[in-house]
Amino acid sequence: MKTMTGLLAAAALMSTTALVNAETLRWARSGDALTLDPHSQNEGPTHTIRHQMYEPLVIRDVTGAFEPALATEWAPKADDPTVWVFKLREGVKFHGGEDFTAEDVVFSFERAMQPNSDMKELIGSIKEVRAVDDLTVEFVTDGPNPILPSNLTNLFIMDKGWTEANNTVNVQDFEGGEITFATTNANGTGPYVLTSREPDVKTVMTRNEAYWGRDQFPMEVSEIIYTPIQNAATRVAALLSGEVNFLQDMPVQDISRVDQAEGLVVKQAPQNRVIFFGLNMGADDIEADNVEGKNPLADVRVRKAMSMAINRDAIKQVVMRGQSEPAGMISPPFVNGWTAEMDAESTTDVEGAKALMAEAGYGDGFSIRLDCPNDRYINDEAICQAAVGMLGQIGVKVNLNAQPKAQHFPLITDSKTDFYMLGWGVPTYDSEYIFNFLVHGRESDIGTWNGTGFDNDEIDAKIATLKSNTDLDARNADIAAIWRVVQDEQLYIPIHHQVLNWSMAEGVGITVDPEDQPKVKYFTMK
Repeated sequence: MKTMTGLLAAAALMSTTALVNAETLRWARSGDALTLDPHSQNEGPTHTIRHQMYEPLVIRDVTGAFEPALATEWAPKADDPTVWVFKLREGVKFHGGEDFTAEDVVFSFERAMQPNSDMKELIGSIKEVRAVDDLTVEFVTDGPNPILPSNLTNLFIMDKGWTEANNTVNVQDFEGGEITFATTNANGTGPYVLTSREPDVKTVMTRNEAYWGRDQFPMEVSEIIYTPIQNAATRVAALLSGEVNFLQDMPVQDISRVDQAEGLVVKQAPQNRVIFFGLNMGADDIEADNVEGKNPLADVRVRKAMSMAINRDAIKQVVMRGQSEPAGMISPPFVNGWTAEMDAESTTDVEGAKALMAEAGYGDGFSIRLDCPNDRYINDEAICQAAVGMLGQIGVKVNLNAQPKAQHFPLITDSKTDFYMLGWGVPTYDSEYIFNFLVHGRESDIGTWNGTGFDNDEIDAKIATLKSNTDLDARNADIAAIWRVVQDEQLYIPIHHQVLNWSMAEGVGITVDPEDQPKVKYFTMK
């Protein structure tokens, strides 16, 4: 049965198909942006939509190399390594016609540091942002920070005056269900201007003819019609019928059929993202199980047994149709700190897992709820369904709770789940990003996605040094030591590294971005 979102999406597509021309990108994927507020949610599809309208100071190209955006150059100050100097691009205008200046950068970073911001972990080392003049900004950090630019690629700049005029200086309280002007409206400097926004139905953007890069990038798409379609069959049908000419979340079961269809192509690339399960090991007792008075997940033997029960090769072959790479750590291979040895540490051993369960006192097993998204990752719900059967072999009876990401993610950030699926991309290409969000003990401005309850002062102290350690050999040694603890404690159950499959009409020229963040200004249309 089609979901209501799928029906609305299909209707929206059919109503607009006849009105578009060859320069319209009719883009679909499984889910929508959670919000347009630039600093509210640190989530891939949400960033992707924002990247069309807003811009950061620096971005990465499809090879992972830095590329200037609103800043043209950046470097630590010659006489003070705790200060980074950014030179800003001259002559840039916001969509409303306002001048872009250093004042907007200072305002945006201060806004991104607010408690409700999901971006604050990325800039936790920044003590002060100051405008030297209209086109120069200095970032003062808590000790030298050799990787500061890596943390800024999704930190979008807002117009200070527009934000104040529309009473949206404060970041949206997403978890609290707040809706503000910035959640459905946008005023960025980016290549596309928001025309209309219907959350979970359709978002329309038109080319910004006054864009500073109008002559530097192809900019051949004049209009973007973005339609989230949760149902996989409906998405593929829309592509095959021509109602969609770019499909970002290609169902793996349909790759061959689409690739063989006349006028369509499928492009693949490894993604900078790993999929895993999180386990609440920190609570004395948990609500989602049938064990009274204690927490079975607090025993590392149980956590290891659950990992050993997962057959990652079977998930790759059956669920993912070969379109994944089994993972043994929660770091993609793109990331500094990843090693092939650790990534091979997750093995399937059902009998060994049963022995560990018995040793831990759970030979008869227990029941637990698994919280899973159904519109965020490739075959996310199907992966969870497969895991249910695999864990059942060792006596862990899993009750699956699959729901849209907008309802799923707050379970993690609000500590309302004990066993959950999560995927993690690493835009900084460094392990510090993983540790800050997923390993550090949960505090107001760090560890916000660490739903495991793991809280180790010694590890937290090591993580804190990573932002300022300029001795790269010593820093990498600390990264390796932190990973060893994460692996030995089995904080998470790694599943696999995602493989991207983008499908499109032959005339749509695209290079697959390992960040899964297409930037339409680079697209060509024939």
